[in-house]
Amino acid sequence: MSFKETFTVTGENLLRKIKELIAEGNVTKISIADKNGNEIISFPVTIGVIGAIFAPVIAAVGAVAALLTECKITVERKTPSTEANEQPSESDQGE
Repeated sequence: MSFKETFTVTGENLLRKIKELIAEGNVTKISIADKNGNEIISFPVTIGVIGAIFAPVIAAVGAVAALLTECKITVERKTPSTEANEQPSESDQGE
């Protein structure tokens, strides 16, 4: 399961915000749109992508930031696990 969250940022803060979101670790996809809602770039975020493969994406985001005065970032995040709320098993009860 996942949920989406949207942020509005200025072009000069775009790259900083993208790096912050990636560092959080629970982000699976990032989309950047202009202030009118037209999607400009969208990319998946996985643990393996952070290295050298991710460098061109950061460069593209930097180029987009230079062109935009205001943009919207839509972030798809993993829903936290609900294992802590599960009922105890039969072996845990009655002893």
